[in-house]
Amino acid sequence: MMLNDRWTIMNNSSSELDSKRPNTHKRCCSVLLWSVVTLVVIAAVVTATATILYLNQYPLPFISRGGVSSPVISTNPKDSGALVTVSRVVDGEPISIFLDPNCPDFSEHFVRWEALQSSLLRTLSNHNTDDWQERGLVQKLAEELKVLAGHAHNLRLEADSLKRGQGVLDQRLDGLQSEQSRIIQVLSDSHSGVVKLAAGFSDSLLSLQRETESLRRLKSELSRESTLTALRPRDCSDIQASGVSQDGVYSVFPTHDPDGFMVYCDMSTDGGGWTVFQRREDGSVNFFRGWDAYRDGFGTTTGEHWLGLQRIYSLTRSGGVELRIDMSDFDNATAFAHYSDFSVGRDSVNPEEDGYPLVVDGYSGTAGDSLLKHSGMRFTTKDRDQDQSENNCAAYYQGAWWYRNCHTSNLNGQYLRGGHASYADGVEWSSWTGWQYSLQFTEMKIRPSTKPMS
Repeated sequence: MMLNDRWTIMNNSSSELDSKRPNTHKRCCSVLLWSVVTLVVIAAVVTATATILYLNQYPLPFISRGGVSSPVISTNPKDSGALVTVSRVVDGEPISIFLDPNCPDFSEHFVRWEALQSSLLRTLSNHNTDDWQERGLVQKLAEELKVLAGHAHNLRLEADSLKRGQGVLDQRLDGLQSEQSRIIQVLSDSHSGVVKLAAGFSDSLLSLQRETESLRRLKSELSRESTLTALRPRDCSDIQASGVSQDGVYSVFPTHDPDGFMVYCDMSTDGGGWTVFQRREDGSVNFFRGWDAYRDGFGTTTGEHWLGLQRIYSLTRSGGVELRIDMSDFDNATAFAHYSDFSVGRDSVNPEEDGYPLVVDGYSGTAGDSLLKHSGMRFTTKDRDQDQSENNCAAYYQGAWWYRNCHTSNLNGQYLRGGHASYADGVEWSSWTGWQYSLQFTEMKIRPSTKPMS
């Protein structure tokens, strides 16, 4: 029984397989048929295209026409008399083509047409411009009419205001007339008022006389003081103010030094009135000295000298003093440095203990500024070191000055007569001649400042 069942199943499976095989075979045959038809159509199209190109004598890369070549075109009028000759290589017979050299040239017509077109465009542009100008003019006139209307309105308002003001003025004039009438009535009714008025004028005249007498006394006192000043001038500017205009040695009596001392006055340089306190001119005086000499002064007033720190302090302690330094080299070139503010020991109770500190400011001139960096420094000599250097600048640079660390000027240095191999130890003004040129002439001088201090 089981064997029969298995045989029945196997038969059923075999019949199903047989039923599916024809369908697969039919599908494969359809694909092959369509492929063959497609190839045949493509081949026919290619063949037709090649045939058409060949019949139209179009050169094909895979077909040779055997002796048929492209026409050769040459220009050789000498041989054939033709302007252009066309020949075929196979036939060998040239085909002559003549071109008429007198064929009409239409380029001029094109030029005329372009000129006409340009002219038309310009005319249209000008016409549009004129229209815009006219429109702009009308618009401008309209704006000006608006402005004029505004002005007319304003004038109308001002006229109304003036009318109102005229009414106010009329009222005030009426008031003044009534006041005038009242005053006239008062004067006519009271003669005593006029008498009192005359008495008041008399008192005013007496007061003016008293003021005149007081001014006369003051003038007399000022005159006496001026005379005393002329007799005991504080500096060279006072001597100049008394009428002296000659350079020379004069006695001065500073406010805080009633005993006075002798100075050299420069009455000719830059308006005169200069009190000289230092001069170098020939090297005849030794300037490498100690503290006491620089405090008290040394040298000859008419020649090389140093006036003395204490005397410079007396002349400048109140401030309001200007400094001028004139100098020249050994080629007779000159320069100057001017400082609008200069003092030594200003505001010091004991200037010597304070080291006679320098105050200088407001440079102008032609020599350059080589002193401003020394402002605020104490005076240093070879035996009193008050600078900011580790060494004594006065001893190192053979001078005495308001050294800092160490200097940009050294006008009390050695008199080395021009260029020298040593460094910065001559009569130096570095901004003009550097640190290795010793000047021929220097002169330091002061006077009361001509400009008020700010």
